[in-house]
Amino acid sequence: MGMSEFYGKGSEEESIQVIHRAIELGVSLIDTADMYGRGANEKLVGKALSGGRRDKVVLATKFGILRTDDPKERGISGKPEYVKQACDASLQRLGVDHIDLYYQHRVDPNTPIEDTMGALKELVEAGKIRAVGLSEAAPETIRRACRVHPVAALQTEYSLWSREPEQELIPLCRELGITFVAYSPLGRGFLTGAIKSPDDFAPDDFRQFNPRFQGENFQKNIELVKQVEQMAHEKGVTPSQLALAWILAHGLDIVPIPGTKHLKYLEQNVAALDVDISDAEVERLNRILPLNAAAGGRYTQDQMRAVNG
Repeated sequence: MGMSEFYGKGSEEESIQVIHRAIELGVSLIDTADMYGRGANEKLVGKALSGGRRDKVVLATKFGILRTDDPKERGISGKPEYVKQACDASLQRLGVDHIDLYYQHRVDPNTPIEDTMGALKELVEAGKIRAVGLSEAAPETIRRACRVHPVAALQTEYSLWSREPEQELIPLCRELGITFVAYSPLGRGFLTGAIKSPDDFAPDDFRQFNPRFQGENFQKNIELVKQVEQMAHEKGVTPSQLALAWILAHGLDIVPIPGTKHLKYLEQNVAALDVDISDAEVERLNRILPLNAAAGGRYTQDQMRAVNG
């Protein structure tokens, strides 16, 4: 996502280098969405995967968030006819003949999930997609969806400072055999320790409008991150590696998807796989950042209406 929008300006050349290097390092899941850069990110990913790299990865993209020329305007659609149109458009932008994992990005409150899943089932039968995913879906929605067609993955925000999925969603995924994909595992960059001031953001960086990055919330959250930084320093790793190791310690069925525009941070993130973290260290991190420890909502009030749908 950050390669095309939301986190300041990126370089297409470096972004493609990052994707190529990720594949060299063994990263096998590439995650995009049609709304990232209003299609630009899918085109970027398609370009990066050309030349024989397509079959080396599981390619995931998403549909369902509607964009207009106004960057602040959002709509949601899970209407069957829209699902099929969106899939065809994504296939064209990506330059591929099938999508491995196709997510509903946000649940449409005005379309029964059974109708949306029915359309996705037809796309599987047509060979256009291999597996179906949901993003930010509520437990009952997930159960209803599974009655129509298997759900392979649930993608929801999960990190040291967004631990809500531990209450219902992760246990439900384990009950139903669904992989849990943790997006924003580094707290939108906050858990890296690199963000020291609200002034660190570019003018078009959406984080400056996020409640956790504003005013008193920012200062309270910085104090929490300082404790993570201290623990990382003691272990001789970076804060981001420690935060990723914490997620990885929760089981192989939980897959974090850290995003970056830069080779340096990609290589740091992949090295988190080599960080040994003990049960005692996991518990220490749990005490530093217990459930609901982060100050402020993970989205604005308007945006929160679209999550856990």
